[in-house]
Amino acid sequence: MSTEVKASPRERLLEAAATLTYRDGVGIGIEALCKAAGVSKRSMYQLFESKDELLAASLEERASAFVATLLPAADDGRSPRERILHVFEQVELQAGAPEFRGCRYLAVQIELKDQSHPASRVAHRVKGNLTAFFRAEAEHGGASDPELLARQLSLVFDGASARAGIGADNLTGLIAPTVATLLDTAGVR
Repeated sequence: MSTEVKASPRERLLEAAATLTYRDGVGIGIEALCKAAGVSKRSMYQLFESKDELLAASLEERASAFVATLLPAADDGRSPRERILHVFEQVELQAGAPEFRGCRYLAVQIELKDQSHPASRVAHRVKGNLTAFFRAEAEHGGASDPELLARQLSLVFDGASARAGIGADNLTGLIAPTVATLLDTAGVR
């Protein structure tokens, strides 16, 4: 007898939205999402007002996992410099996977263009929180201009993620020295 619990229609829709939009983009159709989830369109619309709301909920649901895979634990005893470098080490590791398509939050913002779209708002907040992490670590590490450094690190993060995601670059041996140079220039310890 199987003890496996079947995921709810809501969970299956959220998973299908995450998987298909990451692989194929936000233009994926309702039919494809519902088919992948094994859920009728009627059920989807009972659970979510629209595909836009489904996409936003899917991104929201994955935000904590995104943060957990990238950011170091809150009080891990490492220096701010090491904590910032940890994020980029994680990106390098993720970028080595064949299914890596870059940062899903950046991709959504680029594809949708509309900053008022529910999914864009989620993506903007998640990316803003990453920049805030960089800023806080830069401040703790004694950066000469923590705000500028945080913006620069976000730029490197997004650029590295995008280039690796489209297969234009291999991040191994590229991203860590680039970030280290920024940290050196800013005086981060």
